[in-house]
Amino acid sequence: MAIKCILVDIDNVLISELEEVMAEPGEPDCRLINPYRFFDEEDMKPWIGATNQKEFMLRSEDILTIADPSPEVSKKYIELTTG
Repeated sequence: MAIKCILVDIDNVLISELEEVMAEPGEPDCRLINPYRFFDEEDMKPWIGATNQKEFMLRSEDILTIADPSPEVSKKYIELTTG
């Protein structure tokens, strides 16, 4: 699994571990593990703060783009998710 920047809409960037899973066409085929909403390097918050859930399923069709985070962002994300 790799840590990725995931753009899900114009103003919603996530930092998350991302895993592709086999699924039927149209069904969720990406597993996000510990997704955090990215505002800037010092401001990342759990994506859906109203739940303790750590894994979310998403359709790859709902992702606009995927990129590798900078080393600094990856380091901060790891600090946040490993406590």
